[in-house]
Amino acid sequence: MKLEQIISFLDELVPFHYAESYDNVGLLVKGAEELTGVLVTLDCTEEVVAEAKNSQCNLIVCHHPIIFKGIKRLTGSHYVERTLMAAIRQNISIYAVHTNLDNMLEGVNKTLSQKIGLLQTEILFPQISTLLKLQTYVPESETEKVSNALFEAGAGHIGAYSECSFRVQGIGTFKGSETSQPYVGKSGERHYEKENKIEILFPRHLQSRLIKALKQSHPYEEVAYDIIPLSNHNPTIGAGMIGDLPHPVPSLDFLKQLKKILNTGIIRHTPICKDMIQRVAVCGGSGGFLLSEAMRARADVFITADITYHHFFDADGKIIMADVGHFESEQFTKELLMNEIQKKFPTFAVLISNTNTNPVNYL
Repeated sequence: MKLEQIISFLDELVPFHYAESYDNVGLLVKGAEELTGVLVTLDCTEEVVAEAKNSQCNLIVCHHPIIFKGIKRLTGSHYVERTLMAAIRQNISIYAVHTNLDNMLEGVNKTLSQKIGLLQTEILFPQISTLLKLQTYVPESETEKVSNALFEAGAGHIGAYSECSFRVQGIGTFKGSETSQPYVGKSGERHYEKENKIEILFPRHLQSRLIKALKQSHPYEEVAYDIIPLSNHNPTIGAGMIGDLPHPVPSLDFLKQLKKILNTGIIRHTPICKDMIQRVAVCGGSGGFLLSEAMRARADVFITADITYHHFFDADGKIIMADVGHFESEQFTKELLMNEIQKKFPTFAVLISNTNTNPVNYL
């Protein structure tokens, strides 16, 4: 197995286009080209690198990037430097999928929602400007061929529907120069051709692939097309998740059950202002910025981590905020990544790290 094979798969599964601007995702350390195994972890530490070596894994796929700030020297004076130095010495690659995985419909928050038992889940705060529209003009006789190529490249998905497009008939004109080789008509003469205008939506990360498919399938020597950015919310990309329990549960019972599911040492929460809980919002990791979205979605409880003292006041008796711990809210990410890699490469060794990387202890 080549390193590039898994990198290509991960780039496709969790496109870096959807990571937040402050993030640092993708291949952080490049080791051996030939892979012997993959170790999946939430955090990459010195202990995880040692575990990878002992498990004969020379690729670590982690959620949190070990490199988050600029590094000016590698002297071993800090745990980040020591971790990187250990990986380099052992020829071990490190690849991170962080906020791009947080923002995926089937990502971190979907996994957390499933563990809690939520139904009818959807993204709490969908991103905008992640959808584009392609407009192109095709001879009537070639419309199906070009449309099919665009669909196969990943365009035309709207919710539960695929192969969505819009077509308008019209007349196109063009006149080729003396050096042109037109598909129809003659060089130096204006030509009129019955054409279809095709409009089709696609996610931003597929733009290069879509243009390539268009040019390869289109019969014209010069292909006319427009790429138009849209302000639509993308229901498949965004932060947090909202869903419902199968039936209402008393608030304290829900929090106790949540503590057990997440195996957390403590849950910090605002006053119990709801007798029953059914509608639940979640955001793995630091999700306090989504409180207003959770309230707008009429959630009874908002489950996240890293809530500050003053942020607890913002719940204002309208919603229960539950801080379950950063590690605890994202701990199932390891399973998610392992399952996806194994699904793609079923005969290759993919292991979940046994190292507990949670830096927080409870007394």
